Amino acid sequence: MKLRYTIQTAARGLQTSRSRSALTILGIVIGITAIIMVVSLGSAAQNLILGQIDGFGAELITINPGQRPSGPADITGTLFADTIGRREVAAIQKIPGVKAVHPAVFVPEKIGYQDKLYKPSLFGWTGDALRDIMQASIGEGRYVTQEDIDTRAKVILIGDDIKKELFGDEPALRKKIKIKNHSFRVIGVLAKDSGSVFFSPGEIALIPYSTAQDVLLGFDHFQEVHIRAESPEIVKRVAANIERTMREMHDIEEGDDDDFFVTTQEETVGIISTVTTSLTIFLSAIAAISLVVGGVGIMNIMLVSVTERTKEIGLRKSIGATDKDIMTQFLLEAVFLTVVGGVIGMLLGGLLAWLAAVGINHFTDLDWMFIFPVSAAFLGLGVSAAVGLTFGIYPARQAAKKSPIEALTYE
Repeated sequence: MKLRYTIQTAARGLQTSRSRSALTILGIVIGITAIIMVVSLGSAAQNLILGQIDGFGAELITINPGQRPSGPADITGTLFADTIGRREVAAIQKIPGVKAVHPAVFVPEKIGYQDKLYKPSLFGWTGDALRDIMQASIGEGRYVTQEDIDTRAKVILIGDDIKKELFGDEPALRKKIKIKNHSFRVIGVLAKDSGSVFFSPGEIALIPYSTAQDVLLGFDHFQEVHIRAESPEIVKRVAANIERTMREMHDIEEGDDDDFFVTTQEETVGIISTVTTSLTIFLSAIAAISLVVGGVGIMNIMLVSVTERTKEIGLRKSIGATDKDIMTQFLLEAVFLTVVGGVIGMLLGGLLAWLAAVGINHFTDLDWMFIFPVSAAFLGLGVSAAVGLTFGIYPARQAAKKSPIEALTYE
């Protein structure tokens, strides 16, 4: 029998039970839809994050104390490590090619005004770090200055959300805020629409790092240091010189582990790309489980179809159809079902991902792009066809093995 007639016969077989065919492919539709959505949203999130990192500038270098964490449990160790102090910062500032150095500490304290309390993201930092790292600008007042750092001034810069929470519609400048029984004078309020995805300027408060260390925390080391190189072209050389300087200052012998780690923007981009890609693959693998469930459903339905169409199989065999023809027909029916399900899932997943992108852009300030994963769509169609082929083999073989005489006399 010619392949064309086999295809036509398979198509007619599916048309005779359209409602059953539609229910059969539901698992495939759900699986492909979920995969397309996950890959699309994952790609868009990766694009957004990497775009924000690029906005920091390729010349940014970060130094953290302690050994480079190999997992989430190791991050706490870097926060409490004390291997980067003022002596190291002073040495880094003298390295050729270093344009700016912004040492930072994190202050886990609440701030208060009268009877109101607020838990901000409170940093001890430099004023220039807001522009250089956070990309935040002043809405009113001024930045923290070097004089504030040198004199350990009790001054504070707050975000717009903090201002509204503590002061309402009243002006915040020159008001006194309490931190651990110390009074800090408000010198500025951050602009509401500044900052980046990683930093919400509304919830940030900043004080001079020297004040945070000596007045609030009682130590002289830093939990992070951001360095701006003079140009992207010399970042690797500057990073290598920083590592060499730190190792010499800490008397670290050749072959011994560092008690600090240096990260460039290029490395950060690579790490985030790896993490987001791995997460997308993991979630797609979970979503793909429904494809297996859909495949089992297709196999069951095809076995029922084989039983119901036993006389049809016997009749076709009696007029010359071979076992190969029968098997090909039922295999084509299974593949048709899964491919149609894959196409519907691809279109539905793309539509839902687009609607999600529109919603995110409408309800948030994120610059979220809709990305249709073409490679994932083609892969999904291929997987759909493979599922139909794999789970259609057993029913097709059962149909092909039927005896013509027994099939014609089947009741």
